[in-house]
Amino acid sequence: MTAILVSACLRGVPCRYDGGHKAVSALDEAVAGHEVVSFCPEVAGGLTTPRRPAELVGGDGHAVLDGTARVVEDTGRDVTAAFVDGAHRALEAARRSGCAEALLMPRSPSCGRGAVHDGSFTGELTPGDGVTAALLERNGIVVRPAPGV
Repeated sequence: MTAILVSACLRGVPCRYDGGHKAVSALDEAVAGHEVVSFCPEVAGGLTTPRRPAELVGGDGHAVLDGTARVVEDTGRDVTAAFVDGAHRALEAARRSGCAEALLMPRSPSCGRGAVHDGSFTGELTPGDGVTAALLERNGIVVRPAPGV
C-alpha cells in the first residue's frame, strides 16, 4: 500500500487557523487504497490553534523558500519562519513514510496548490502555491489540491 500525505484539517483534525477543520467526504475516495499520513505543517512549525489568519506577501511559497516573499498575519506579524519550518517537517514526514503524492488544503498559505490568497486579507486569490506545497514539489512529491473543498 502506498502512502499519501494529507492535510490534517481535511481528515477532521481541528487544526485550522480558526480552530476548525475541513473534513470532506470526497477525500475518502481519493485516498482509498493508500496509507494516509495526516499532517498540519502550521502546527508542526509551532503555531497555535486557533491562530491569526496568515497570507503570503510578495509572492507565493516558492518565493518564500527563495527568501523573496514572506508569510504575515493579519496583524502584520511575520510568521515566515514557522511556515518554512513546518514545510520542512512535512517533507520529513512524507519521506519517512514513503509518500510520492500529497493531497493538500486548497488556498492555504502552507498547503495551497495552484492558487493562494493574495496577501490583502480580502479573500482574493492569486496563482501560486503555499510554502509546504512548494517544498514538496521541489522535492519530487506530486501535490494536488484535495477534491470537494
